[in-house]
Amino acid sequence: MSTFRSLRVYNYRLWAGGALVSNVGTWMQRTAQDWLVLTHLTNHNATAVGIVMSLQFGPQVLLLPLTGYAADNFDRRKLLFATQGGLGLLALGLGIFTVGGFVQLWHVYAFAFALGCVTAFDSPARQTFVGELVGEADLSNAVALNSTSFNAGRMIGPAVAGLLIAAVGSGWVFLLNAASFVAVLVSLFFLRIHELHRKEHAARARGGLVDGFRYVWNRPDLRAVLSMLFLIGTFGLNFPIYISTMSVSAFHAGASEYGLLSSTMAVGSVTGALMAARRARPRLSLLLLGATVFGAGCMLAAMMPNYRLFGAVLIVIGISAQTFTTSTNSLVQLATEPAMRGRVIAILLAIALGGTPLGAPVVGWVADHFGPRWAMGVGAAAGFAAALVGVQYLRRHRQLRVWFEGMRLRVSVDGGPLSEQGVAKARPADSASTAVKSEAEEAEAD
Repeated sequence: MSTFRSLRVYNYRLWAGGALVSNVGTWMQRTAQDWLVLTHLTNHNATAVGIVMSLQFGPQVLLLPLTGYAADNFDRRKLLFATQGGLGLLALGLGIFTVGGFVQLWHVYAFAFALGCVTAFDSPARQTFVGELVGEADLSNAVALNSTSFNAGRMIGPAVAGLLIAAVGSGWVFLLNAASFVAVLVSLFFLRIHELHRKEHAARARGGLVDGFRYVWNRPDLRAVLSMLFLIGTFGLNFPIYISTMSVSAFHAGASEYGLLSSTMAVGSVTGALMAARRARPRLSLLLLGATVFGAGCMLAAMMPNYRLFGAVLIVIGISAQTFTTSTNSLVQLATEPAMRGRVIAILLAIALGGTPLGAPVVGWVADHFGPRWAMGVGAAAGFAAALVGVQYLRRHRQLRVWFEGMRLRVSVDGGPLSEQGVAKARPADSASTAVKSEAEEAEAD
């Protein structure tokens, strides 16, 4: 199975090229924004960084009734033209404020909230647009390659940003990010429209979002996966706080070292995404493994005595976090019928990113009052708790059995090895309400 098979499709290849340029710019801006708040606008206040994250990701929850509906009912290509253009303009505005020398903390808060509002519409449209680019057969591979591109930007962007911040300041980093959105807009313009794999739109009903929640609620497998994502997304994926506070407070490093640490973790993230791209389909066992290793990695990183060892453990955290998030995205998309996919993905993104307003201030407060090592302990606890949720689901709904055969530990689910278990693939239905399947029906169909 080819790792890069989705790149054989012209539309996906064009989209991926534009997205990679934009992803580098996005990670440059995130790094510069956190450094600006932590070292220039405050006196190393991690809580302020947490507030910025909350304002940036909070709209994922606030606008949930609209964002999933828009992704399911509007032309996704046209919607992405609007959202990507808006994100570019916001980066331009923040850059002008910063280069002009009159940026204040409340300006960053305002831009973060506006960026979050636009991103709330952009994310579900962008995630589900992948299915239109490649079709169902290569969807899992394309999702994994999207994550590879995102994390390649995460690997390159922070390191470049760290050098640029030290050389010319944060404002020019924001301006470069604004320019990077041109690549995405150009790729959208030159797509071959007749080759898109478009699906029927969902019925335009006022209860559309309610149907999305009902769909998830009646699927124990989706409930368990999204609960695991809530724990790790809310209390675990707060890397801007972990890395910036460990850099400044624990290791007394500068901007370039901070950027390098962010890029180091992205090496692991890219590795995890490429590993996911090779798999024919995601497995439940990967979620459990990813959550457990993430928890262990955060716990180990919190105890590292120096900068280099901390960076080495970040690679492990990056692999585990990417394995978990990519598998979650693929599992949910493949388990959801196309007409419901936009709303379910909007719920997924609201959980993954919208939990940040709850978790980031808490993690920032822990870092301020008890130190950054204890803040990473919060992430470790989130990983272990998510793994327990997954085990509980398998025990209650999938006949989990654990035993020793000689000296080897054996685990089975539904009478077969855990390593072969996924979630049931969605099948077409007349409407969202009739599409909902009970876990027993899905298991029987398998």
